[in-house]
Order: sequence, then structure tokens, then C-alpha cells
Amino acid sequence: MSANVTVRGSDDVTASETAAVETAGAGGAVGAVARDRTVAVVGTGTMGQGIAQVALVAGHPVRLYDSAPGRAGEAVAALTARLDRLVEKGRLDAGAREAAVGRLHAAAELDELADAALVVEAVVERLDVKQQLFADLEKVVGDDTVLATNTSSLSVTAIAGGLRLPGRFVGLHFFNPAPLLPLVEVVSGFATDADVATRAYETVKGWGKTPVRCADTPGFIVNRVARPFYAEALRVFEEGAADPATIDAALRECGGFRMGPFELTDLIGQDVNEAVTRSVWESFHQDPKFTPSLAQRRLVESGRLGRKSGHGWYTYADGAERPEPHTAPPAPAPAKIVVRGDLGPAEPLVALFEEAGIEVRRKKGDGGFIKLPGGGELNLADGESSYEYHEEEIVYFDLALDYARASRIVLSTREGTAPETLAEAVGLFQALGKQVSVIGDVPGMIVARTVAMLIDVAADAVGRGVATAEDVDTAMRLGVNYPVGPLEWAAKVGYRRTAGLLRGLHERYPTGRYAPSVALMRRSYAEDAEDSR
Repeated sequence: MSANVTVRGSDDVTASETAAVETAGAGGAVGAVARDRTVAVVGTGTMGQGIAQVALVAGHPVRLYDSAPGRAGEAVAALTARLDRLVEKGRLDAGAREAAVGRLHAAAELDELADAALVVEAVVERLDVKQQLFADLEKVVGDDTVLATNTSSLSVTAIAGGLRLPGRFVGLHFFNPAPLLPLVEVVSGFATDADVATRAYETVKGWGKTPVRCADTPGFIVNRVARPFYAEALRVFEEGAADPATIDAALRECGGFRMGPFELTDLIGQDVNEAVTRSVWESFHQDPKFTPSLAQRRLVESGRLGRKSGHGWYTYADGAERPEPHTAPPAPAPAKIVVRGDLGPAEPLVALFEEAGIEVRRKKGDGGFIKLPGGGELNLADGESSYEYHEEEIVYFDLALDYARASRIVLSTREGTAPETLAEAVGLFQALGKQVSVIGDVPGMIVARTVAMLIDVAADAVGRGVATAEDVDTAMRLGVNYPVGPLEWAAKVGYRRTAGLLRGLHERYPTGRYAPSVALMRRSYAEDAEDSR
């Protein structure tokens, strides 16, 4: 149920995988399953075939099994055809192809997996089915065989719960398509032996993948930490502050994400994405941080599942035009501005304004903001709303990953803001060559609240021992193509500022959803202590 985007076909292998076919032999990385040992894959759907292809091109004998008669043979034929296409494209040597095909076999009975050193399961996401499968496998394979599940939503601990030797059981969560995407989450259940987790880790690393270690918690790393990327966009939409096209554009063109959440969920499938969100929410005992969206539920109920149904947030019928994001008309740029205090992560804007020929005067003071010639103030999104200010003319601007490279800037303000003030703000950013979107008066805006929640959920996961900070960032970059990991974002934004924004949101939405985690607050206090030295 993972969300992944790629521009290459699922038959492709990376250069490192091709090299593995040409050079593989017995042995391999220290602790890894030796290349001359059999890897078995149970389940021959898209994911099962993908995992089998990865093991095969790495040099292992591979045996495929499926409970449906004839399905394993069909999978062997399909994999052979994929290898043929790789040869045609020049991505695989003909000799390596012949060797790989010679190592690939279909198994008619589960007993034929008896000599496997590693068995990876990729069957239907049902706990009872997986538990029965592994109970049957345990009667067949040796006690030193590593058993692995590719589950994305079930508890690794629960699947292994009835096994005689649960210590040799581990999660190996590949991302689809497995031959292309480098990330593998190596999930240790409550009973998983440390050396088994290391063996699994080293094995997939030897296959050319990038493994990350994580504990057995709902959503593991990626499906847990990614929830706010979708959830906050949906909240902004549900509050009527912006339409899907504008929200997508903000997160792409300002936030640096490869795709916006509405177009991405249309690609994944609204039913799939909503099911993952609901599963994580229920697994965390309905924690408000993971509450599903009513708007998305209605979309699923209406059958608008995205690209696969021809209609989701967007329409995919032939000739249908994609809605354009709201973009403000041209406005004159102010000749001069005053910057009071430090703008924090928006400080690079000062040099950009000066390069654009705008006179910038600096003033000392707390609470950095930009003073416009007409008296209005431009503030970086901080969890408050402009409607709370009655005398001042306040316009908020959103966070950007890189203000120099961002092609769009997002502004928000209340309905009563003077048109002249808004025009000055729009013109100021247009002078930098940016397109400008103006959205409704929503606390935290779009990018800022999304990033703050990603940072909070990531920090909480690290604080609870789910994974290291490095592995969390690696997982989010490689698993869902984030421009930087959430904790790399935190280094740019600051934990203190992030905690402050979330406290502001929590004050305005007192449901617990935005209450900063203890882990985030610890990091915020540590940042304060460091700054005071």
C-alpha cells in the first residue's frame, strides 16, 4: 500500500543490479544469505514477481510458489519475458539472462521450498492467511531459514505470533515496483532475533537496495510519517481555503515535493490511500494526529478513485483539461520595504529582494516581519491567522524549501484586508519572478503546517525508538520521493519555530491533533539551550 512514483518501466533493473547478475557467485556480503542459496517467494502477484526479480538478478536460485494452480508457472514465464526485454533494451547481457533463467523455477507444492535459506511472502493482506502460510512453511523449511513478510499494514509481531521459532521472522517491506525502488524497510517484530534482522538487512543491501531498520509499529516508517502530507492538504481543502490544484501547486512549486497530495492520491488510488490512513489511525487507537478525511471518504464512496476510475480529485477523461492553480494577476512591486528582525528560514528573501532592485532597510527587533510601504505587514506562516489582527493589515506568506528556486509563493489574508496592501505583497514576490497564489485565511497555511506535522511525526517516531533519524530521512526520501527528509527540514526551519507553529495550531484546533509531541518539545528545548550558550 505504499505510494511510489517512477518514470521507468517495471521491467527495468538498475546498473548495480545488472552488475550483480554478471558477477554474482557464492558468498556475498558478511551476514547476508549466500548467493548460492535459494530464495523462495510465496505469492506471484506484481509485488511477488518484483521481489523474485530482485533476488534473481542478484544471483540467487529463486523458487516461486502460489497456492493457485498454474500461477507460479505463469509468473516464471512473465519474469523470463521481462529479462528478454531487458536484453533487448541493452540493460542485461544475454549470457546473464541465460544464467538467471536457469536459476528460476516454479514450485507446485510448498514442500519444494524446503531448501530455501530465505522465504519472502507477498500474499493477500489478511492476518489469518499469512499466519496459516507461515505455520505451514515452518513444517517444511529448516530451523535456520529466515522467514519474511512483505506486509505494509499488518503487525509483523502478530503474523509471527503462532510460530514455533518467531525469532527467525522479520518484515521485508519492499516498495512497488520492487526492481526499481531502492528502499526496503527491515522490520523487527517483538520476538525477532537481532542477528536475523541483520542477516535480512545485509541480504537486501547486497541486492543493491537501501535498507532501513525499524521497529514493528503501525505504518512502519514511510506509511506512518507520510500521513500529514495528505492529511493537512485535505484539512486546508475542507476549510475552503484553497482548491486541490492550488494546494498541489503550493507543495510542488513552493515546498519542492515532486507531486502534490491530490494528484498523488489520484495516482495511488483514493481507496488505497484512504485505507492506509484508516489502518494507521485505528492501529494507533484513533490518535487524532492520524484522523482520516471525511472529504476523501466521500470521494471513495462515490467511486471516484483517481486515475484508475477516470475521476478522482481531477478528471482523466480524454480531452479533459487540468484545473489551473489560482494565480494572482500582475501587481506593481513596492520600491522599498523594511525588514524588522530575523526572518528565520525566510531570511534568504532579503538578498533576493535586493537583487530585484527593491530597497531593503533593516531594523532590529523581535518577531521578524516585512513592513510594506502602505503599512501592512508580511509574516511567515506561524500558526496564527490574519483575522485575529484588527488594527494591523497582516498578510502571511508560506514556507518554501528554497526561496531562490521556488517558482510560486503562497499568501493568505482575511477578507477585510485592504486591496492595496494585498497588491503590494503580491507585487513584491512577483518582482522576484514568482507566481503568486492567494488562499483563504487558514492557520499555518499549506507548506508550513504540512512540514511542521511531518517533522513532529518523524521526531515522535525517532523518540519512540521506531527508527534512527538518519533512517527516517532516508526512508522518506527514497520511499515517497520527498525533496529532503522531515528531520532535514527541521534543521532548516528549527525545532523551536516548528513547536511554536504547532502550539499555535493546537490553540486554534484544540483536538490534540496539533499538540507537539514530547520528542519535538525536547528537541525544541535543546535548541533553546544551545542558542543561549
